[in-house]
Amino acid sequence: MIDASQRRYYVCFSLLVFATLLTPIFAASFGAANIDLNDVLIIFNTLWGGDIPSSIDGSGHAIELSQRIVLELRLPRILLAFVAGAGLSIAGSVLQTVTRNPLADPYLFGISSGASFGAVLVVSLFSQTGLFAEIFSGALSIKPSFTAQPWWSWSTLSIPIGAFIGASLSVLIVFILSASGQSSQVERMLLSGVATSFLFGALTSLLLYFSSPQAAASVLFWSLGSFAKASWSNLLLPSVTVGISLLIMLAFRRQIMALKAGDETAHTLGINVAKLRLSMLLLCSLITAMLVATCGGIGFVGLMIPHTVRLLFSGRQPLILTAMLGGLFMVWIDVIARCILSNQELPVGIITAALGSVFFLFILRQRR
Repeated sequence: MIDASQRRYYVCFSLLVFATLLTPIFAASFGAANIDLNDVLIIFNTLWGGDIPSSIDGSGHAIELSQRIVLELRLPRILLAFVAGAGLSIAGSVLQTVTRNPLADPYLFGISSGASFGAVLVVSLFSQTGLFAEIFSGALSIKPSFTAQPWWSWSTLSIPIGAFIGASLSVLIVFILSASGQSSQVERMLLSGVATSFLFGALTSLLLYFSSPQAAASVLFWSLGSFAKASWSNLLLPSVTVGISLLIMLAFRRQIMALKAGDETAHTLGINVAKLRLSMLLLCSLITAMLVATCGGIGFVGLMIPHTVRLLFSGRQPLILTAMLGGLFMVWIDVIARCILSNQELPVGIITAALGSVFFLFILRQRR
């Protein structure tokens, strides 16, 4: 017999799957040049072996141009936005569970700031316009982002590696700072995360001060967050990272949920709490680092989406629903970002920060 909560879960799951299938079609029609929905359907039909009509409105040039816009620019951007939203959402959900802190989030914990600093440090030091450009002008020099590079090359992997080191360092600092003090653990972690975020933000600003104008533009990109540089070539690594991380989290979901009952209860169930918590924190750091290295710092998604799912399913935190809802949220935030202003697009990090700050105040008010 299916109870009300299970019925709600299946209904929401079905709706989210349906929305996930339709969203790329509708989202691809919006942008600086709006494309008719019928043309988008024709273009998507070509992915399944369909043919483009020889002429549309008397000429096939328009549909060919629209095909390049949709398949080469908008579709990889939509997929990257979905992956980023899903990754940040599941990272926030797991962080809130393993730390038993409802305010935990990659952005508020300073993980995003640490990852941004690590990525920007690599760009500032090793890029062709960086501080050490002459010293590392050979194999260690990072090629421009518009230069096609294999995923295993130093140019492709160096920035995610730097971001992961920065994110892991941020997690370490937060837990060292929150380990002592007289206030509650939730307050200590939150304040430690804010302090760590400011610390790495200051270090990033210092790099900006000493960097060349070209490197400074990269720093600005990471500080605001954007999917403008999305392409098929830089979609592989974040997709694989988020996908494998989600599978690992699902494999350990029972152990993760056991932490909600407390460390002592988890110990009685035979769970190595310290090892599990550290592993999940490093996994969340890896997700955040890869996404920051690809699309910059995007805040509050890991706070808003898990809380929204928790409101729908009291006492549960289904990761797959969290991932789908986060992905859809980010795709449509990106659509708003590129359509809200004429002839230019707004960084998605600005919109998520505006929404997240209001949501954060709402949570604080509810916790009183």
